[in-house]
Amino acid sequence: MSRYLGPNCKKCRREGEKLYLKGDRCYTEKCSMSKRPFAPGHHGKVPKKLSDYGIHLRTKQRARAFYGIPERQFRNYFIKANKVKGVTGTMLLQLLERRLDNVIYRLGMADSRKKARQLVKHGHFYVNGRKVSIPSFLVKINDVINIKEKSLVIFAPQIEKIKERKVPSWLSLDIKNGEAKVLSFPKRNEIDVPIEEQMIVEYYAR
Repeated sequence: MSRYLGPNCKKCRREGEKLYLKGDRCYTEKCSMSKRPFAPGHHGKVPKKLSDYGIHLRTKQRARAFYGIPERQFRNYFIKANKVKGVTGTMLLQLLERRLDNVIYRLGMADSRKKARQLVKHGHFYVNGRKVSIPSFLVKINDVINIKEKSLVIFAPQIEKIKERKVPSWLSLDIKNGEAKVLSFPKRNEIDVPIEEQMIVEYYAR
């Protein structure tokens, strides 16, 4: 499936809730969900009641939009999660959370996952002393993430925002040295995403 190039706000309106795809803008009155809290398209048309398949599909699409992942890659994550010992839905979310671009976002070094993905692609981060420019890189327990020394000036304006954000308990952050560490894999109660992962499991199992 090709990459989506349209307005990000349409994704939120389609799902009927904020997916926080545009960073700080999502917390202001400029957010499209505040100004136009209805699905894009023909505004006078009464939305049809979704079938069971439609509900499962929208849940899967919401998860994809939330993490900014194309269909083929998302399906591969599901296949991988299905092979791991544990609850498939939880394992799926855990894999998505372990992506380097998501970790950078969770640490507060970027206002959105899209921006975090761009920062990773531009080579601003090291993992265990090696430069990683692949957003889908999966971090492991005890991995150490550093901001490239020459890139520290880029993150200076973000430092104050980082202090205001709460870092997840499965991560630690040393703002002064621009260093973070993965303490553990996230448990389900540590993943604050508005997604019923069992719906995704049922969608792919149909």
